[in-house]
Amino acid sequence: MNKIKFIVFSFVVLFTGVVQAQVLTSKQVDSLVEKTLAAFEVPGIAVAIVKDGKVIHSKGYGLRSISTKEPVNENTFFGIASNSKAFTAAGLGILVDEGKLKWDDKVVDLIPGFKLYNPYVTQEFTVRDLLSHRSGLGLGAGDLMIFPDANRVTKGELIHNMRYLKPVSGFRTKFDYDNLLYIVAGEVLAKVSGMSWEDFVETRIMRPIGMSQSAGDYPRLKDKKNSIDAHSLIDGKLTVISKGFPEISNAAGGIWSNVTEMSKWAIMQMANGKYGEGLNKSLFSEEVHREMWSPQTIIAGGSFNSYGLGWFLSAINGKLEVSHTGGLSGIVTQVTLIPELKLGIIVLTNQESGYAFSSITNTIKDGYFGIKGKDRIAVYKGYASEDKAESKKVTDEVWAAITAEQQKNTQKVDLSIYEGSFVDPWFGEVVIKKVNGKPWFQSLNSPKLTGEMLPYKGNAFVVKWTDRSMHADAFAIFSLDKEGKASGMKMAAVSPLTDFSYDFQDLDFTRAAKK
Repeated sequence: MNKIKFIVFSFVVLFTGVVQAQVLTSKQVDSLVEKTLAAFEVPGIAVAIVKDGKVIHSKGYGLRSISTKEPVNENTFFGIASNSKAFTAAGLGILVDEGKLKWDDKVVDLIPGFKLYNPYVTQEFTVRDLLSHRSGLGLGAGDLMIFPDANRVTKGELIHNMRYLKPVSGFRTKFDYDNLLYIVAGEVLAKVSGMSWEDFVETRIMRPIGMSQSAGDYPRLKDKKNSIDAHSLIDGKLTVISKGFPEISNAAGGIWSNVTEMSKWAIMQMANGKYGEGLNKSLFSEEVHREMWSPQTIIAGGSFNSYGLGWFLSAINGKLEVSHTGGLSGIVTQVTLIPELKLGIIVLTNQESGYAFSSITNTIKDGYFGIKGKDRIAVYKGYASEDKAESKKVTDEVWAAITAEQQKNTQKVDLSIYEGSFVDPWFGEVVIKKVNGKPWFQSLNSPKLTGEMLPYKGNAFVVKWTDRSMHADAFAIFSLDKEGKASGMKMAAVSPLTDFSYDFQDLDFTRAAKK
């Protein structure tokens, strides 16, 4: 959501023969990260590498905030975003071990108000399905109920409204990343355990393995002084933006931690759930751990590419790679584990470039796999340039059409046609009104979604959001009734780079009846 973001930059390396690994030294990692900061205009990054159950590198680079100029260190807190999903899965796994829950328990038996669009899917939906991104809903479906951060929808309303989200594929037939079902998974955890998701994750997972300062969301951090600000490039200028995130979404992406404590999480994971001196304690059983790291949903586009329970699973040089990424507004992160090598790489950043963490992670992996001569920064810099050019081409054409429309003197837009309240079943009400003589869009549930509506073509407008950090300007396309008055409205993102959590395409507004 801009961003509980699904960013996957994976590569499969196949070669024959014996290759001598040339592992990066700490000084080489330092150089790599400093170059990455500059290449992708990231203020601050923290990196940890764990190997054979020990931390061999843990360090912060750059600035927590361009406002304060305070440095990042290994204890600086970042939002880990969707890397929180693995904690939710682990929490449910603990309950499975305790006999309080089964992976294939029906969600309706645990959350009576749970209902999806299709009655059959509702009745058959299991806890496993909540964690596997195979519901049949589209990519990021319903995320506008939790994103941007000012949304006023309650958790109860969110669960109720899921029944209005229409599927785009068959149940359990296709991978489409979601966030809302992890929120439901968090409710299952709370219902079965008798504790809030935040309390459970902190007391049953974090504290036992030594994550003494991490928290289930930002307000719960005991000491916020050493935490980052979120940053975004707005009109080419790096800017501090809001790092808020709705509390109802914590099970999908709310955790704040640092590379010091995330290293303990990574080490425990690669020890099959064991921790403590001599690995004499167990957070969850090896059976539960194996289930979380077993393919549940196949992802198209790879010889081995799938999703487990809270983790992406892929292959690199014939070895299992277990990973996840995460993104919030102005923050993106990555955790990568290669269990056979007992290797873990954690990269936390305070800007929105997934190419930055990919450059670092993949360069470090190159060293362990003996891959030489690959300039990952240059490769991802090229990808970033291509993305920017593609987006610019599309948006320039749209803004050129808007300018041409504004220059027409022969036809003036009758704004009264479009004024009024429009309602979508799951998103709620928006109001189209005049502000200083201009058409204006205002969402009632999500106040950040407000901005001027610029005439585009025919009955289509482009909404230019007042908050420019969202990078999500959208088309608003009206349908007219027989009297020539707007009776409905649909929306779509303008730029192909718009974060998928702005699921405008799923909205279907109708004019609200007069009260």
